[in-house]
Amino acid sequence: MTGHPAVVVVASNRAAAGVYDDTTGPLIVAALQTLGFTVGEPVVCPDGEPVGLAIAAAVDGGARVVLTTGGTGLTPTDLTPEVTRPLLDREVPGLAEAIRAAGVAKGVPTAVLSRGVAGVAGQALVVNLPGSRGGVKDALAVLEPVLVHAVEQIVGSDH
Repeated sequence: MTGHPAVVVVASNRAAAGVYDDTTGPLIVAALQTLGFTVGEPVVCPDGEPVGLAIAAAVDGGARVVLTTGGTGLTPTDLTPEVTRPLLDREVPGLAEAIRAAGVAKGVPTAVLSRGVAGVAGQALVVNLPGSRGGVKDALAVLEPVLVHAVEQIVGSDH
């Protein structure tokens, strides 16, 4: 068990406005807890700049993993990759590519339209997950076997 702090950020105008309850954030929180991360309730915020501010606050607050859900598609309000990328010191494109590939392999051709990015910001691994429950489950299946190792590599503690 790692005990490392993690933060889940949900990008959703409707959930932030209370129109409906987000269901993807709790899935991600549960997966992180299973891996041994210390994680609180998801941070639900409107699409766009608030997502970037929430990611930056999580990184500044010492999170070692920041997983976002939502805002990775093609609609005009889908800006999660645009607010994430400037925060990254280094991109980890293989993670984002594997998440898209996992969706396609499950028979979801539209998974290729997800524009999520992944990378290192300070000492945190930041990964944009899709906003659908299916997309989140596919992404978690990709992340679960590598997440702890990736977090340890970032600070060189695997050597």
